Amino acid sequence: MSAPASPSATPVTIDAEPLPRQEEVLTDEALAFLGELHHRFTPRRNELLARRGERRAEIARTSTLDFLPETAAVREDDSWRVAEAPPALTDRRVEITGPTDRKMTINALNSGARVWLADFEDASAPTWENVIQGQLNLTDAYERRIDFTDERTGKSYALKPQEELATAVVRPRGWHLDERHLRAADGTPLPGALVDFGLYFFHNAQRLIDLGKGPYFYLPKTESHLEARLWNEVFTFAQEYVGIPHGTIRATVLIETITAAYEMDEILYELREHASGLNAGRWDYLFSIVKNFRDGGRKFVLPDRNAVTMTAPFMRAYTELLVRTCHKRGAHAIGGMAAFIPSRRDAEVNKVAFAKVKDDKDREARDGFDGSWVAHPDLVPIALESFDAVLGEKPNQKDRLREDVSVAAGDLIAIDSLDAEPTFDGLRNAVQVGIRYIEAWLRGLGAVAIFNLMEDAATAEISRSQIWQWINAGVEVERDGATVLVTRELAREVAAGELAAIRAEIGEDAFTAGRWQQAHDLLLTVSLDDDYADFLTLPAYEQLVG
Repeated sequence: MSAPASPSATPVTIDAEPLPRQEEVLTDEALAFLGELHHRFTPRRNELLARRGERRAEIARTSTLDFLPETAAVREDDSWRVAEAPPALTDRRVEITGPTDRKMTINALNSGARVWLADFEDASAPTWENVIQGQLNLTDAYERRIDFTDERTGKSYALKPQEELATAVVRPRGWHLDERHLRAADGTPLPGALVDFGLYFFHNAQRLIDLGKGPYFYLPKTESHLEARLWNEVFTFAQEYVGIPHGTIRATVLIETITAAYEMDEILYELREHASGLNAGRWDYLFSIVKNFRDGGRKFVLPDRNAVTMTAPFMRAYTELLVRTCHKRGAHAIGGMAAFIPSRRDAEVNKVAFAKVKDDKDREARDGFDGSWVAHPDLVPIALESFDAVLGEKPNQKDRLREDVSVAAGDLIAIDSLDAEPTFDGLRNAVQVGIRYIEAWLRGLGAVAIFNLMEDAATAEISRSQIWQWINAGVEVERDGATVLVTRELAREVAAGELAAIRAEIGEDAFTAGRWQQAHDLLLTVSLDDDYADFLTLPAYEQLVG
């Protein structure tokens, strides 16, 4: 399946204790392919990461963003379209997300959703075990040699017939993350994005073609059309390398950074022969707004994260522009996440939450989205009902061009149009969720149920970013009838109280066995330091075991 490595190929060494069946993933041929990807594309990746810093400095200087004047011709050219969707990606009305552990692989493929976002990124802590086992699970699923028995309950899981399974769309890590266990000859780690993409593509591209599908990807954390161009170059090379037709790969880009929201047309244009659509996220998008405008003053202060719904004016501008842009170019517009986790004990909680999920999915379907995300199989029928009501027998609604939508550059960053303020309860929730999520992540869990919501790394990012922003913007909140300033000292007090509450809740043995103090300390580090860390997962990766 592979072409011979060129003389310039970079030798790749494994710096990890061997895992069972690791040799099935890290074959000499696969490592040679990773070496080629690293040699050809990592230098440009590094340049683009540096460019992010330059752009962020410009935003800090101007406190504004605009559509790019140098790419106006791309936006104004009505003639170009992305490639027609392959049959397996024509109907995407409900997509389920989750990590690639063995149980989730089976449940997601069996869920009744049209698509499974198989996640090596925010829903998966990148332990070596998760990286390798996730690749094995996907291949095992395509070969129909996967099953799972829960040791705790004794329940067994197996795949449904092939025609009933969701189509997998793999999300590799973002450009900023490295894979420390795979290194080039000079000792530098390979980019996690190229590792996740490369191993999956190398081993499964032909398998997927034989199944009537293909190697499909979700691209996270994209900040510019130049980063999309780099992915397109990776795709072009990879297809030629293994000898499959150009355009077999299809990619959906998550518009989850504020800078990418100003370049949606350009991103689709760069990927047009491989593009499938764009997705509208929430937590990462808000995190990106805080990160980029964190020193822009009170005008850019976000209230409690749960108060920022998709109906906020600046979020409506973002989602409606995404639908219009996608449909103008023949691409799918995929909506956001319903993260609720049904309770097995409280029917009333479920009733209220299911009603909110239905309202959210009804809105997305009415707005013109072609599909949407859920985090749990029990939510698939709810989302299906919403989209079935609008789509009927149609696979999508790309014919709804939404020409009524007009979004100005300022609309996307009109944060002060939201009628909500930070609260003390919001600060406490950010600390609670931040500690609980980071603790699980440090134990190798990327998708974590917290307070009946499925949370991933984006949750921790927006939580710690809001703490940082509120402190540095001099935000005041009401606490026990008094107005108090959000300070580092207040954040430390709240964090100490929450840590003590967790200890009392779970007991001394479980507390000691966990990574709670470490999670508390890391949250405070990235929330209180003068120097804002670009990504929480960068310092967290240094502490990740496994």
